[in-house]
Amino acid sequence: MIPNKNDLIELEITGYAFEGKGISKIEVDESDHERKFVIFVNGSFPGDKVFARIIKVKKSYAEALCEKILVPSEIRTEAKCIHFGVCGGCKQQNLKYETQLQFKDEQVKETFEHIAGVTDFEREKAIGAEDIFYYRNKMEFSFADKRWLLKEDMENENIENKDFALGLHIPRVFDKVLDITECYLQSEQSAAIVNFTREFFRSRNVSIFNSKTHTGYLRNLVIKESHHTNDLMINIVTSEENEKLISEYSAELIKLFPSVTTVINNINLKKSQTAFGDYEKVFVGNGFIFDNIGKFKYRISANSFFQTNTKQAVNLYKKTLEYAGLTGNEVVYDLYSGAGTISIFVSEKAKEVYAFESVEAAVTDANFNADLNNISNLTFIQTDLNKSFLPIIQNENFPNPDVIIADPPRSGMNPKTVTDIIQLSPKKIVYVSCNPATQARDVEQLVKNGYKLIKSCAVDMFPHTFHIENVALLER
Repeated sequence: MIPNKNDLIELEITGYAFEGKGISKIEVDESDHERKFVIFVNGSFPGDKVFARIIKVKKSYAEALCEKILVPSEIRTEAKCIHFGVCGGCKQQNLKYETQLQFKDEQVKETFEHIAGVTDFEREKAIGAEDIFYYRNKMEFSFADKRWLLKEDMENENIENKDFALGLHIPRVFDKVLDITECYLQSEQSAAIVNFTREFFRSRNVSIFNSKTHTGYLRNLVIKESHHTNDLMINIVTSEENEKLISEYSAELIKLFPSVTTVINNINLKKSQTAFGDYEKVFVGNGFIFDNIGKFKYRISANSFFQTNTKQAVNLYKKTLEYAGLTGNEVVYDLYSGAGTISIFVSEKAKEVYAFESVEAAVTDANFNADLNNISNLTFIQTDLNKSFLPIIQNENFPNPDVIIADPPRSGMNPKTVTDIIQLSPKKIVYVSCNPATQARDVEQLVKNGYKLIKSCAVDMFPHTFHIENVALLER
């Protein structure tokens, strides 16, 4: 029979539905036959035998939480981080890395089949990361005036610092933050800076921005670390200026962490919770850091996008260049070009590259980076890619592209951008995505308008997470 909500039942996990949901199938009696009833079990993997608590029951499936592992799967491993299971940063840290890659590969395949409706394409084996810990060059930490309390905290009648936290948001909880004392995503030094920053502002009773009342001072701490030049940027995001306080913070920070090369205060005047400022003030250094991808050097500002996993970005861009198949005679458009990382990487194999980006600071960085690398066949254009970009092409009389490379945010391409690409009709489209679901959605439209999905390759930029980067090649 179909289980009821709150039932505790023993289950064998036989499949995986991504994002931490194991699949179990049980026999249920219908009026005239038996059928398989699917139960999705959060916190389980194929091969587990578990006690699971039913939390939701629908007609064709149920959802459950794993309460006890009776027999662990062979694909499990021991998580390293003390915050595992509470923090939402590394949800697959207890899963062997080779299995993570396998699941991510399958995720891309199923996403393209179910959303884009395409099956007839070459699916290359996922490219795994060499470094699966301490691989991120950027981390955004949030201040919150409500600290996420652990079980042991709740049992303590004299608990302190409930109204001051600096760390990472609990999944699906937007107003509470878990204090992070260690982290395997960025460097050990990064974690030490987080701990210092928390204590510095907490000891001075500095107010924290409240997302409901829109009052308070502290908003975010953003740390950017170069993996090749040893540059280190600390960016404090606040709701207003306080030069005296940030000057004091910068001085103490530099004393304890002399490797810090620049300290910035981004002032975010908006109500929305983003780690971007409307303007910035530099307190230490020049306000930039430098890093390399392959043989190319890049300047990175506080608000410009740069691939988060520097080492793995080389593999991502090599695959992008391979799919583009450039001979030196092609005109290339690079959409959502950021600080010019892909544009620069492919420029020496192209005749001309035209790069389109919405963020002014990123375009400024991109032009600087092109000059830094002595590249002369590259033009950067600031334009709103939520609108049609055809008018600027026509006004500037840019040549039509042979190849379009697109690397949009997680939301994918704007429908107007997809329409523009179809109208421009390049021979090849290389679509780089950090979200296979929105990528497949856009690919569906491109396929309906004359393109064929030739092949794709997943590149794991984010070990121990559910996220996967994917490169897809489409041709007319």
